[in-house]
Amino acid sequence: QVQLVESGGGLVQAGGSLRLSCAASGSIFRINTMGWYRQAPGKQREFVAGITSDGNTNFADSVKGRFTISRDDAKYTVYLQMNSLKPEDTAVYYCSADGWRSPLRRFDAWGQGTLVTVSS
Repeated sequence: QVQLVESGGGLVQAGGSLRLSCAASGSIFRINTMGWYRQAPGKQREFVAGITSDGNTNFADSVKGRFTISRDDAKYTVYLQMNSLKPEDTAVYYCSADGWRSPLRRFDAWGQGTLVTVSS
């Protein structure tokens, strides 16, 4: 199995910054896309940012210009740098990854979630 372990969540004041990390481990042949989703209380889970194996990135409109996503393939790790945080960014953030365990076996995995709270 492929597992994702997240870190970096916490409490921060509006306007501040946090960096989330997510490290993948297990049987990994290739990771294709890694990304971040978030879910606020009473809301549906929404896409935040993603990055492909080629380095192409995509962001939700609500975070463009404030968040940056990057990956370190040597460490099987994806990062989410969150700047200029707003109270509406408060949510549980989930890391995701999809790829191949072997040339013929795919995987998709999710982290357990980490809480980000932005105070006003």
